[in-house]
Amino acid sequence: MKPLKKILLIATGGTIASKYTDSGLAPQLSSEELLSYVPEVTSFCQVETTQPFSIDSTNMGPKQWLLLAEIVEKNYDYYDGFVICHGTDTMAYTAAALSYLIQYNRRPVVITGAQKPIDLAITDARANLRDSLRFASDSRAHGISIVFGGKVIAGTRAKKEYSKSYNAFSSINYPEIAIIQESRIVFYINDKERIPHPLTFYHDLNANVFLLKLIPGIDGRFLKTILERYDGVIIESFGVGGFPDNGDNSFYEAVKQGLEAGKIIVMATQVTHEGSDMAVYKVGKIMKDEFNLLEAYDMTLEATVTKTMWALSMSRSHEQFQELFYQTINHDMLFQNKQYVWEATEF
Repeated sequence: MKPLKKILLIATGGTIASKYTDSGLAPQLSSEELLSYVPEVTSFCQVETTQPFSIDSTNMGPKQWLLLAEIVEKNYDYYDGFVICHGTDTMAYTAAALSYLIQYNRRPVVITGAQKPIDLAITDARANLRDSLRFASDSRAHGISIVFGGKVIAGTRAKKEYSKSYNAFSSINYPEIAIIQESRIVFYINDKERIPHPLTFYHDLNANVFLLKLIPGIDGRFLKTILERYDGVIIESFGVGGFPDNGDNSFYEAVKQGLEAGKIIVMATQVTHEGSDMAVYKVGKIMKDEFNLLEAYDMTLEATVTKTMWALSMSRSHEQFQELFYQTINHDMLFQNKQYVWEATEF
């Protein structure tokens, strides 16, 4: 009989650990209390727990992401896998951030949570926690992923698309890694043996990043002001990507001055599926050709934001940032062009 896998359960708060208070739901349960609701997991894994903080995921950010990565790094040699209990609202950001802070890991780091607290009679919490511990105990599991609603989603590809439903998360522009049906895990992507590089932990993020969502009628002078304050700006444009032309060249001037000042600008799209391509329309192509603007292409917004923070922490040079940004990490980018080519054989 094979020995049971040893898993570290890291509780951070969120709905899964919440109770009703006079002010609304708030995290109350400890990591040990969470584990007590799934006693059946002792049949397939040994679980130890820790709780670095207990917060609503609205309050989760780069400081907490770095702490979670540090906990995994310090305990990496002592556990076969890790499960992080987390609130759902910023879970996709955390999963993406950890994908850049912990790269090429051959042990799974699973993030999960729930739409309803675990102590309710009707809840998705117990199933999600049980599934996450089961997946983290599987010898084929690796990398950073979200397990939620019976689906396993790459950490860079998850997006919360429903605010209340149990099937809250979808895998965007990429297949699900696996599905979990009771005690059975069906893998659609099983590439553990093809991880090309040794495990690498990173210890810094540049959080001086701004996300600007374009709306009809927006003035480019807003972008100029933002670029004066932030090291990197991600612009959520319309459709496949472009800049409004209000007849005053305000966006052109803002982009020109920002790039001359050494700022990083990444173009993304407000459309969830299929990604950006600024070369399609004149409103995008002119600026793309003039300034060689970076694009998120098929990446999720959450991955784009956190990857920008990660790459900026290592380089402000446009060329070096571009090289880092266009690496495929944890399945985050399938984009192909003349200079950066993703191959199906790469991780």
